[in-house]
Parts: sequence; structure tokens; C-alpha cells
Amino acid sequence: MKYIEYTFTTQPSNGIVHDVLSGVLAEIGFDSFVQSEDGSEPLKAYIKKDADSIEAVQQVIAEFPLPDTEISFTHAEAEDRDWNEVWEQNYFQPLVIGNRCVIASTFHKDVPDAEYHITIDPRMAFGTGHHATTSQMIGQILDNNMEGLDVLDMGCGTGILAILARMRGAKHCVAIDNDEWCVSNTLENISLNDVNNIDVVEGDASALEKYGHFHVVIANINRNILLADMHHYVDHMTSGSLLFMSGFYTEDVPAIRQEAERLGLVFIECRDQDNWACVKFEKR
Repeated sequence: MKYIEYTFTTQPSNGIVHDVLSGVLAEIGFDSFVQSEDGSEPLKAYIKKDADSIEAVQQVIAEFPLPDTEISFTHAEAEDRDWNEVWEQNYFQPLVIGNRCVIASTFHKDVPDAEYHITIDPRMAFGTGHHATTSQMIGQILDNNMEGLDVLDMGCGTGILAILARMRGAKHCVAIDNDEWCVSNTLENISLNDVNNIDVVEGDASALEKYGHFHVVIANINRNILLADMHHYVDHMTSGSLLFMSGFYTEDVPAIRQEAERLGLVFIECRDQDNWACVKFEKR
């Protein structure tokens, strides 16, 4: 799969601007991002070559929701890269979530002890746990029972959520992503962590047709895909099943909640971090 690499320079250049820019770019098809922790370096964003649209990018910039922000960009076809090297250059410390889960790569030294230790070697940057949506999903997996359950991870990225669910005792996981790089990377990370009973599938929500019901559905994608595909998730849930969704802003929660409740789900809670939301629903 060929990707186009965009380099965005913003004024001001900080983490908040880059997080918002990543979010609106995700809504038009960008699926991976590389940025410095404080946002001081230009944001790099990646989109599949066959989904690239200069006009859509220009419209995102024209309608950017933060006032007094200037954005310019360059773009070129992306070369295959050593994403471990990219990640090492940008994030020097392992990530610890809830004092219970540590996420580190093979290049990290002196990794802190934790109840759960996940090792990943990312082919792309998104899904490493540093983004607020992923870290909130990790928090939900840590806070909710997974023992003996069947878990679906939609938009699995690096596979980190499915891996943690298995470590937490899930009986079986299905991890689905429409990006062949993500599928390959998920398989590699599963091997690195010596876990099993995770089926990795390249595809979208239509791939669920061959599966039965799940006790837990995890979907960390973006607002538009969640709204379009939520009915597929609900079709594969049974009474008592939980649905966790993230990848959207707090202001998008009413639209997400309205669709979930229309489909018969019961709202349980909403968490937020840096204006990114994570919601929990139950099918009763």
C-alpha cells in the first residue's frame, strides 16, 4: 500500500493545534501521524495514495476550528521507513498508563515495572498509546472485566488494545483494520508479546459477517466511520455486551450517543482527555 506523506507547519505550533489538526485530517482519510510531544516540530500525516485529495486538505485548512492559526503543507509519496527510529527520535520514555500498564518498544531501556507490559514495534506512529484516544481505551480495558470474554477490536492499528485484552484474560479477540500495514504490524506485535487467540483481519465492518457475538466491542476510529458502522457492531453484541468508542471530540459525543441509543444501547459513561472523548455503552 503506497502512502502520501504530508508535512504540516502551523503557527502557533503546539500539541493542542496538532491534536486538533490530526483529528480533522483523520475525518478525511488520514490514518497515521508523527508529531513531537510538545508540538514544536512540524506534524507529519499519512494517507493512502488512492484516497489522497489536495482539495479536501485545503478545505480542512480553510475550515480549521481553532482561530488565529496559520497552516501550510508540503506533500510527497512516502518511502517505507524505520518507524522504530522515528518513534525513538520523538518519544524517549516508555508510556505508563494508570500505574498498571507500561508500553515500550524494543529499543527502550530501563522500562518501569507494571502489572501489564506491552512491547510494540510500530510500523506507523498511531496506536502506540501516546494519543489520548488510545490511552483512554487502554484505561477502559484496565478498568473493566475481560476474563473469559470474546473481544472485537475495530481499527486495531498496532494491535495494542487486543493484546492488552488478552493479557487481561479475554478468551478470544478479533482485530480488524483496513490497512495492510496495520494488519502486518499487529501480527508482529502479537508475536513480540507471546499472546495467542487473536484473529487479525484486513477489512472493514463488513468483515464481521462471518463472526457471531462479542461480549466487548472496542472501536477507536473516527466520528464518521463510527456513525456509519455502529449498527454492524450492535448486530454482533448480545445482552450485557459493552461497546467502547473513541477517536472523536467531546463535542461529538451527543451525535455518537444519539445514534447508539437509536440502536438500543444504554449510555454508561463518557471520559475525556485533551478534548478527546471515550464513551461506554451497554446492550440490554
